[in-house]
Amino acid sequence: MTQKRRWKKMEEITEIVMTAPTVDEAIELALKELDADRDEAEVEILSRGKTGFLGIGSEAARVRVTRISAGRNDAGVPTTAEGDATAAGVASDAVGRILEAAGVNVTRTLRAANDPESGGPIIDLAGEDSGLLIGRRGQTLQALQFMVNLIVRKQFDGVRVVLDVENYRQRRELQLREMATTIAKRVAETSRSITLEPMPPADRRIIHTSLTDHPGVSTESTGEGEGRKVTIKPDRN
Repeated sequence: MTQKRRWKKMEEITEIVMTAPTVDEAIELALKELDADRDEAEVEILSRGKTGFLGIGSEAARVRVTRISAGRNDAGVPTTAEGDATAAGVASDAVGRILEAAGVNVTRTLRAANDPESGGPIIDLAGEDSGLLIGRRGQTLQALQFMVNLIVRKQFDGVRVVLDVENYRQRRELQLREMATTIAKRVAETSRSITLEPMPPADRRIIHTSLTDHPGVSTESTGEGEGRKVTIKPDRN
């Protein structure tokens, strides 16, 4: 059964406990419900479950998944400027090692050591090879960011590193918000739903939040995995 999540003037979920036959399935379902990428969330395994014999005595796996929110600062996360710089330094070094191994030539600039919106360092990448780092719908950039966050969180819990390429994220967000508004007006005028192309969680979330208070429409995410997409619907309420 396709899982759906409807957005319309409702508080965004930031933490969820999910059960499923396996830990991986439980994590995947929780991330889907939160509309979050793996590097945007922390996972606590509550129970790994067990299979049992012929299904008898089996127990489901259970996990708690929390989206890392802006300004979060758990125990163990440095609060001093020195600590922030250290987390940013680890992130920058990780980016450098990965890109050097890949033969990609870019420069790294620290935009913020602890950005209040993202909850961690923001590192800008620029140079002759920077275009290679974005990929289709930002997927390459997102994959690189995920790897860097895995490295950073071994030392700094709760820190989320954001990578950007020549202000790509800002340009992408503006593009998505403009597209969402244009399509929402069309949906409200025609009373016909429009389904957008598949998008990663971060892009879908921009669409949802852009239209939360837009009159005459609501949004929902449908589909599975990389095929998950947003539908903008006429609001029947």
